[in-house]
Formats: sequence, C-alpha cells, structure tokens
Amino acid sequence: MAVRTTIADVTLIMASVPADGVVTKFIDSANLTVTEILGSDTTLTDAMKADIECWLTAHLIACTLKRMPAKAGAGPADVTFMGKSDMGLETTPYGQMVLVMDTTGKMRSQVSGKKVSIVAVTSFED
Repeated sequence: MAVRTTIADVTLIMASVPADGVVTKFIDSANLTVTEILGSDTTLTDAMKADIECWLTAHLIACTLKRMPAKAGAGPADVTFMGKSDMGLETTPYGQMVLVMDTTGKMRSQVSGKKVSIVAVTSFED
C-alpha cells in the first residue's frame, strides 16, 4: 500500500527530524503498522488514517532517535527521558495523539496493550 503521510507532514509536527532517508524508513514502518491494524477498518476515513500514520511516524522517531527529555540538569549532567519502555504509545505525546485519533481503540489494544490470554480449566480431577 502507498504511504499515507509525507516527510513534510512529519516535519510540521516535530521540532526537528532526521535526514529524509531516515524519516522515509520510519514512515514505511508506520504505514505497515497502520495498514495491518487499521487498513480494513471502514469507520475511519482515509484522511484520519493518514493523520494517525503521521503521528505514529513521529512517535517512532521520538522513541528511538529523538528521545524526549522529561527533566534535564546542568551540573553534573543529568537527563531523565519521558516514558518507560513498557508504556507503548503513551511513551510520547505523538503516540498519545495516535490513541486520541484512533476512535476504534485498535491501536491501543494492538500496540500499547498487554496481550492477555485466559485458559479455562475444565476439571481439577485426573
């Protein structure tokens, strides 16, 4: 599937972005994710899927190359980054926007949610 967002779109929402070739790879990854999770959903418009893809791209960049500091110090240098690795899309403001925009809840359950399984025991007797 053709990507839904552009480097220019991502640049509009991020203060700084890596080189175009790097952003393109993140756009491709976001596109695969949105297509896999939301591609067949008919309750979201193509425009909304494009916006979600853009914000997801920014989230992927922020989680890896442009980690966002929550707190920074000066003297002996100290930086605390936003989020924890197990927070999924809630780790960055960009990912939080994905969660707000996806009214289906599929991104939360597939990307941020913890997978759970329930096993029923039919009998405790041998």
